[in-house]
Amino acid sequence: MTTDLSPSVLLRTLLVLAAAAGFSVASIYYAQPILPMMGDTLHLSIGSIGLIPTLTQAGYALGILFLLPLGDRFDRRIIILLKTLALALMLMLYSLSGGEHSVLVLSLLLGASATVAQDIVPAAAILSASGKQGKAVGMVMTGLLLGILLSRTVSGVVSAAWGWRIMYQMAALSIALTGVALWRVLPRFGSQTTLTYPMLVKSMVQLWARHPALRRAAFAQGLLSVGFSAFWSMLAVMLSQQFHLGSAVAGAFGIAGAAGALAAPLSGSLADKVGSNRVTQYAAGLTTVSFGLMLFMPLLPGVWQLGLIALCAIGFDLGMQSSLVAHQTLVYKLDPQARGRLNALLFTGVFIGMALGSVLGSAMWGEFGWPGVIVLSVIASLASLIVRMVERRRLHLQDLNPTRG
Repeated sequence: MTTDLSPSVLLRTLLVLAAAAGFSVASIYYAQPILPMMGDTLHLSIGSIGLIPTLTQAGYALGILFLLPLGDRFDRRIIILLKTLALALMLMLYSLSGGEHSVLVLSLLLGASATVAQDIVPAAAILSASGKQGKAVGMVMTGLLLGILLSRTVSGVVSAAWGWRIMYQMAALSIALTGVALWRVLPRFGSQTTLTYPMLVKSMVQLWARHPALRRAAFAQGLLSVGFSAFWSMLAVMLSQQFHLGSAVAGAFGIAGAAGALAAPLSGSLADKVGSNRVTQYAAGLTTVSFGLMLFMPLLPGVWQLGLIALCAIGFDLGMQSSLVAHQTLVYKLDPQARGRLNALLFTGVFIGMALGSVLGSAMWGEFGWPGVIVLSVIASLASLIVRMVERRRLHLQDLNPTRG
């Protein structure tokens, strides 16, 4: 389904969608650079601090798996607006958290509500004409990825100046304003299936079984997410303990990583030219090398170590986001009538990886310190590269012998 929006109206709508996706997904990353600050305020143990990003990512993964399919069945506009309202409420309640149990429960619910960002991405594809959907998705993904990366910078600076509770209250206000903008620009969406909710969930199992390319995409991107999440979850703790730097500096590293968001519109076009599998392979290779370079940090003086981290953040975020957009380009082509469910399955893999990265990153930090976190990230990225290399070989053999495809 496409709409008859004029080019100017479509552009304005896509810009609002990009901003909404960015603000929404940022909600699950605000905590990362300020975990030590939150831990001090709420008297949390290291284990409980590590559970905050873990439960947020787990809530996001569960929300993607069980809420995203509704976009194929009901008017996507209504779903987006309701989830935006829920997210604003969760953010406000989060700012009022009084102890360990409340912040952990709200972390899970906040993650589930923030999946509105993933309802927005398929909406961009639906609104755009055939042949221009990749560009539209790339535009919205740019907003989403900027939200992921710059969220840490904003959170670090705002929390250092006014406290983490004010940060979450400002976030709630931004989501409320975003909801008003979405209400004004979004058209109604027709249903893309008549399946009941139980059948929608069942159909996801069938889609997963039917499309091996989807399984490999979710697995490969999930592995990249392990390293990505482990790094960003433990960066603030490392900077605090080893360099005695606060949340503002930890958040500032998000500016370096934001360079990766610039790859979003480009990697989709590149995937059309050279193939999604090749783009994901290059991206996984770049991510592996970028993480690996940080193993040489002990050989450098202090300030140069920070410079190396910033440089590597540019590299692995560029690889991570290029791979993500290329994987989305790949799976959206598998079944245009099931984009919401395909997106749900892909991002379930992504955020299972994110949650595992938070858990494993915290464990590696406890046992081996920062080098352990980096080794974990290198291994996970290398495993993703191997998955894509095996897939490329399989496709090559299939081209040589199509009857065995």
